[in-house]
Amino acid sequence: MYPEEFEYYDPETIEDAIETLETHSDREVTPIAGGHSLLPTMKSGLASPDVVVDLAFIDDLHGISRDDGVTTIGSMTEYARVADDEQLWGENRLVAESTAAIGDIQVRNVGTVGGNLAHSDPAADLPAAALAADVTVHAHGPDGPRTIPIDDFFVAMFTTALEDGELLTSVDVPHLGDDDIGVYLKKASPSSGYAIVGVAAVLETDGETITNARVAANGAFGHAMRLSPVEEHLADTPLSRREVAAEAAALATDGVDAYQLMEDEQASADFRAHLLEVYVERAIEDAIDRVTD
Repeated sequence: MYPEEFEYYDPETIEDAIETLETHSDREVTPIAGGHSLLPTMKSGLASPDVVVDLAFIDDLHGISRDDGVTTIGSMTEYARVADDEQLWGENRLVAESTAAIGDIQVRNVGTVGGNLAHSDPAADLPAAALAADVTVHAHGPDGPRTIPIDDFFVAMFTTALEDGELLTSVDVPHLGDDDIGVYLKKASPSSGYAIVGVAAVLETDGETITNARVAANGAFGHAMRLSPVEEHLADTPLSRREVAAEAAALATDGVDAYQLMEDEQASADFRAHLLEVYVERAIEDAIDRVTD
């Protein structure tokens, strides 16, 4: 099926892109990043924008840079470039590992980090990893640039804190300490590769004790969410106390109402709750093994 006709713009600067979005704000206008989410919905008729603004030609949105314990990833940087960045595997393995888990090589060569996060697909891999890694989102809109803490970014299914006419421009990924570790595991859909349930975990340690934890899930809820009861149970626990993984996993759905769990042809809400506990336990065990090995 072919999409309906639309106007196409290919700005070369962030400012030009913002101006184009603002100029056409009285119509249905949408930016396009890698296109893996937008194009299928346009072809199926689920989306029919009047104006498409292509971000691919904006050089400032591409690339990876480093400064003072932080790796900055431009929003139009392809998954493959992130997954192949050897330094990132040492600086924050979680972000590299979750990016490498996306789709297949064709998808990773075209899909972008910013497009993934801005789309807020509940089954996407990066949102949970971004939450657990405590990244910082940078955006730019008609009123200029602003910074969005990742804990405030994901609002609902396919909805973020980005405002109308605003673009996600980059994310800052903090480097983990020598005794800290991040892990991403998922139960992938056999048909699409998307996460039925995915769990991202970062354990900050002093080499003997978990001093702090950030654990988040995707696929299970309408949008990626941190699992606060799991995090609280892990804090101040000796790494040698292996049963803490199962104890924390049992708290994965604490405070979660039944309606918040996703239910579709891939899995029922009850099965997702079960998978969530299983993958939380596996992620924590894996993280502890990586620290103590």
